[in-house]
Amino acid sequence: MLALSRKKNEALIINNNVEITILEIKGEQVKIGISAPKEVPVYRKEVYVQIQNANEEAVHTDGNAAGMGALKKMLDK
Repeated sequence: MLALSRKKNEALIINNNVEITILEIKGEQVKIGISAPKEVPVYRKEVYVQIQNANEEAVHTDGNAAGMGALKKMLDK
């Protein structure tokens, strides 16, 4: 893991096409802005984990509609 220090309005670039900017710092909360191409998915980690879990459940179901409904509900958030 790379650990960096950034101040408000400072940014970093990932892979030449993703820019992450520190927008605001209030106490222990940091607001960040992410500029990325539309084809690059950007998720909060907790949402990403939920999607992965729903996908895993869908693979292990017998094809019932409930599993697909749960996946759709997760993606619609």
